[in-house]
Amino acid sequence: MNQFVPYLSEAAIERDAAALLAEYAHARGVIISPPIPIEDIVEKHLKLGIEFDDTHKLFGIPRECKRDADILGAIFFEEARIVIDESLDPVERRGIEGRYRFTLGHEGGHWRLHRWIFAKNPSQTTLFSGSEAPSFICRSSEAKRREEWQADLYASCLLMPKNLVVDAWRERFGDTNPRLLRRKNHIALPDCVSDEIAAALHSFERQSDDDFMNEFVRPFAKKFLVSMVAMRIRLEKLGILRREIPAQRTLAIGA
Repeated sequence: MNQFVPYLSEAAIERDAAALLAEYAHARGVIISPPIPIEDIVEKHLKLGIEFDDTHKLFGIPRECKRDADILGAIFFEEARIVIDESLDPVERRGIEGRYRFTLGHEGGHWRLHRWIFAKNPSQTTLFSGSEAPSFICRSSEAKRREEWQADLYASCLLMPKNLVVDAWRERFGDTNPRLLRRKNHIALPDCVSDEIAAALHSFERQSDDDFMNEFVRPFAKKFLVSMVAMRIRLEKLGILRREIPAQRTLAIGA
């Protein structure tokens, strides 16, 4: 993918995701509520076909043994088609639905944000005999690329709309005040401890906090049918869930 992808603000991406939900709600005559019907939006509103395949084999990129797929999906703009790696098939693998839904939202983000960049060039040769080349091959290892970051944010905004997340927060706590999750256990180390041991202990401490954070967001992840990691990032991005003590006073939970 050699085309230049322009900068888009987070606010612009969130507005387009909200606009897509509004378009879908109007077209289908429904009220949007969690979980977001992402398959229906992608297939029936955006008119994109969804297929499962071994993406590494399909694109001739070796898959590292004993690791999850690096290529989670790909989109073909000219064919209006999405290919999802077979490892994310929620029918075949229980507990993978959140990642599958996020990947669909990600590919939908490419369709909404980046399709205009790929005007058909008849002289362009394809690397894949018998079919068009994919417009984007989406790899976990390239998540920091601009186009991938934008599509990830789009998926987050689409699957976890700000207004619905805030409503769910209010339903659980009775208000929209931010919550602070303090460290449950802070390991105070003597000066004589080596750097290697200190790093290992603090790594364990951070992992404990992540587990605690995941337990806190679990009800929200279940409500929106997303992974706990995606839900945690969204809540933190919206500023209603915080890990550290900010300068101003906030309500703290946990100990």
